[in-house]
Amino acid sequence: MKAVEELNQQFYDAIESGDLDRMSEIWVEDAGDRVAMCVHPGWPMLSGRAEVLRSWALIMANTPYIQFVLTDVCTSVLGDVAVLTCAENILTAADTDEAGFAAGRVVATSTYVRTPEGWRLWLYHGSPVLQSEDEEEEE
Repeated sequence: MKAVEELNQQFYDAIESGDLDRMSEIWVEDAGDRVAMCVHPGWPMLSGRAEVLRSWALIMANTPYIQFVLTDVCTSVLGDVAVLTCAENILTAADTDEAGFAAGRVVATSTYVRTPEGWRLWLYHGSPVLQSEDEEEEE
């Protein structure tokens, strides 16, 4: 369980630092029926390692700053498959001409599979948490 949680943290570290090489090491190789899959918040399902890694390259190239604080992390390991759920509390550069930051929250499920090379990310699914106007004013 600890190895999965460490790899999950490396996943977020790779996003924050824009490290596509490290991201590539984290994702599983496609093999038979096991194909890498990713659902970014608000995106359609991406299927296949090449398409998934292309999406991360695009996100990293267009995100000048992003920071994740993970909460509510819960990990379950069943044999060679592990499922980790968490809340991503995200701080990113504001999408405006003015300098500033924007905050958001995503609930995420990451499924890892044990391979001969160690644990690898098989499926990531992030879903945005919509905030009411009252919650936005409190922040």
